[in-house]
Amino acid sequence: MTALADRPHITVPEHFEEAARIRARLEEGTRLELIDGKVKSKPMPDGDHGRIIQWLTRICMQHRPELWLDPSQGIKVQSYRDGRARPDGTLAHMDAFVGKGEWADPDPVLMVVEVTSHDSDTDQRDRVEKPRAYAETGLPLSLLIDRTSGQVSLYSEPDGDRYENVRTVPFGKSLHLPDPVGITLDTEALKDWAH
Repeated sequence: MTALADRPHITVPEHFEEAARIRARLEEGTRLELIDGKVKSKPMPDGDHGRIIQWLTRICMQHRPELWLDPSQGIKVQSYRDGRARPDGTLAHMDAFVGKGEWADPDPVLMVVEVTSHDSDTDQRDRVEKPRAYAETGLPLSLLIDRTSGQVSLYSEPDGDRYENVRTVPFGKSLHLPDPVGITLDTEALKDWAH
């Protein structure tokens, strides 16, 4: 990793945003996040990861055609929105991020989606830091598709510090995404992409 990704703290979001833009130009595929004042490098998705996002996008389009699951939109997170996150999917009205730039305000977001990767940091990042950051931001729903454990977890009812409700089902079971999404997922297909 380069010195930027190893640097433990960049607390000014504007400095982080500029550093992330520079790094992305220098190294193709680089995706940086700023969570808890720490710069993290997010791994590039593999084929199964991408297929899971396609699967979920198709379900959202079929049931809620006015919404879009954006796989690339960065959002401002945490208290005072000093953090920057790149969810694997950001569900909002299809025009919610028009003209908003690389790091959008999270207010229109109905749900964020994370799909675990096979890197050493996935446990801390996807299962601890990001759900907490999303709850602090007040995002209504956070969906974690955990390929390692073969489970899907839905975090709901953010209280400003954490999500008060977490429902986890194994791949193959149905999971209802309550309002503001209002879709029930049949997770059977995830068994094929849990590698």
